Amino acid sequence: MIKKQYSKSKPVCKVTFSLTTDQVGKKAEVRVLGTFNDWSWDKGLVLDAKKKDYTGAIELPAGAIYEFRYLVNGQDWFNDEAADDYQLTPFFSHNCVLVVDAVEIKKAPVKKAAPKAKAAPAKKAAPAKKAEAPVVEATPAKKAPAKKAAPAKKATPAKKAPAKKAATADDLKKIEGVGPKIADLLKADGIQTFADLAKAKPAKLQAILEAAGPRYKMHNPTTWPEQAKLAANGKWEELNKLQDELKGGKR
Repeated sequence: MIKKQYSKSKPVCKVTFSLTTDQVGKKAEVRVLGTFNDWSWDKGLVLDAKKKDYTGAIELPAGAIYEFRYLVNGQDWFNDEAADDYQLTPFFSHNCVLVVDAVEIKKAPVKKAAPKAKAAPAKKAAPAKKAEAPVVEATPAKKAPAKKAAPAKKATPAKKAPAKKAATADDLKKIEGVGPKIADLLKADGIQTFADLAKAKPAKLQAILEAAGPRYKMHNPTTWPEQAKLAANGKWEELNKLQDELKGGKR
C-alpha cells in the first residue's frame, strides 16, 4: 500500500509504504529499495513491524517519478498492488512506479503600505472686485431656434447567453488505488470527474480494467465510487479517514 501526503510549505511529499503480514509472514525484515536509495539494502527504508503489517515513511522531492520494490529478508522481492504503474526490467520482472506530482507553494502576499495623505493645497486669495460697469441699454433678445426632434433610438438586439463550458476533469489519482494509467483508462471511457466515478458501478470499473490487459486485473475498484463521492462533495477529511482504513484502495 502507498499513501502520499504533500507538504503545504515545501515541495516534498511524505510517502508511506506498507506490506501486510499475510503477504510476507511475521518476524520478517522488510525494506523498500528503489531509485531514491540506489537499490541498496543498507540504505533501504526499513519498515517497522506492526500487528497486521510492516510500515515506514520517507520524504521525497515532488515533481519526479521513482521506481521501487519491497525486499524481504534480503532475498524475496514483492510488488505493491497500489503502485501508480509498473516498469518492465531486463530481468523479466516488473518494478513498481511511484509518481510524485509537482506542487506549487503559494507565497503570502506582501501588504503594501498605505499612501500618505497629501497636504491640502493653500487657498488662493479672492481677486479684488472690479468697479461696476456703466449701465447699457438692453438690446432685444433673439429668439432661440426651434430644436429638432431627436431621432428615434433603434432597439438593440438582445444578447445571447454564453454557452456553458463543459465541466473540467478532476484529478482521479486522488482516489486510492487509481494511478496515472488507470486514470487515463477511466477518462477514455467517459469518467472525467469525481461525480462520474461516484456514479459508476464496480462491475463496470472492473470491466474497464480487464479490457486493458492482465496487469490491471489485480486492482480492486470496489471502494472507488465511495471515495469519489466524498471527493465530489469536498469532504476531504472524511476521505482521508477512509483511506487510512484501506490497503491499496481495498478494505
